[in-house]
This record gives sequence, structure tokens and C-alpha cells, in this order.
Amino acid sequence: MKRTIKTIAAITSLSFFLACNNAGTTETSTSATSTENTAAGAGQSAVQDDQSAKNVVQVAIGSKDHTTLVAAVKAADLVNALSNAGPFTVFAPTNAAFEKLPAGTVDGLLKPEKKDDLTDILQYHVSVGVFKEDMLQDGQSIGQVNGGNITISKKDGKLMINGVANVIATVPASNGIVYVIDAVLLQPAVK
Repeated sequence: MKRTIKTIAAITSLSFFLACNNAGTTETSTSATSTENTAAGAGQSAVQDDQSAKNVVQVAIGSKDHTTLVAAVKAADLVNALSNAGPFTVFAPTNAAFEKLPAGTVDGLLKPEKKDDLTDILQYHVSVGVFKEDMLQDGQSIGQVNGGNITISKKDGKLMINGVANVIATVPASNGIVYVIDAVLLQPAVK
């Protein structure tokens, strides 16, 4: 009888151990599958959330005045990066700002072989951190994602970037702030 009880206890323990071990394997397998699905997915930009405030990319996508900027961000593969938590300050040129560039410039930059140049220009329009309007001071220099710096001018309550781009609107976003500007920012040539 004692032998039967020990055998039943051993079988029960072994069954319990195997059940726990299989549950762990199933969980690990499920985790691995979820990770693979996420890795194969479109990234942060694919997250659907109609309840929260829009991120900086969604703000641009929702603006009829920023279709050229959106096309450029897509061509440079920056949608996911700018959809992440940030925070970012984005200086967003309007379509009219891009039209001020020499003829053929935008079309040339959208070509696959110019992706690095396009990325550099777009990253010159993005700062890491949120720089609210009341934080910006006349003469202030702000580091941009591409390693360059922009200079803020503030006169009579109006903001200007690098002495060429006027801030014409400010739009808060869930992962930062968007300043709508009327010119494309081009980094000064290295002397």
C-alpha cells in the first residue's frame, strides 16, 4: 500500500512537473510568435489608436498643407522613428515652403539614390525634446537630430528659424510639438 501511494505521488509530481514545464514552453512559444509578428510588422506607425492625441507624423498626415513633407518622411523611412514616444520638436515646412526650392529639388530628393541626403535634410527639422514657445529665446541655438544646429530669432512675439523660416502655427502632439514653418531649413554650408 505504501508503495502504491509513493508511486501515485511520484506520478502526480511528475505529471505536475511536466504540465508546468509544457505551460512554460507554450508561453515562451507564444511570446516568440508575438515578437516575430511585431518584428515583421510595420512598427510603431502601425499602432491603431483613435482615442489618443495624434503623434507628430499623424499631425502632418492630417494636414492638407503637408503632403510634400509626408511624402518625404515616407521616402526617407522616418515614419516609425517619428511615431515613437519621442519627445520631438518638429519644424514642419508647408507644401508652399517646398515649392520655394529650385525646380526639381524635391523630385530629385525623393529618388531612392538620394535617400541619405533627404534623411539629413529632414533630420535637420527635428529636435529631441519638447521646446515649447515660451522656452524659446532670441539667439538660442538648438541641436537637431542630424547633428546640426538651428538658431531661434524672436522679435515682437514672432518666432523665426535660421532667419529664413517663420513659425506660422504651433500644434501639440502626443509625442512632442510641431511648428509649422514657411520655409525649408537648409543647413549652412561648412566653411
